[in-house]
Amino acid sequence: MPVLALVSAIFVVGFEQIVQWKYGATGMVGLLLLTVGIKAKSPALSSAGAVVLAMLVTGPAL
Repeated sequence: MPVLALVSAIFVVGFEQIVQWKYGATGMVGLLLLTVGIKAKSPALSSAGAVVLAMLVTGPAL
């Protein structure tokens, strides 16, 4: 069990670093809002985070 938790933590930290590198601080805020919204079961927060991330990803295409 501890190995699964360690692998999961490494994956999460790695994913956060990729988002930070590619999308900057705004990407981290979007990811934070999405994560907190899912854990708190708040549709408003998770939707706000998803919209921020979607705008970052599609921004140059618009």
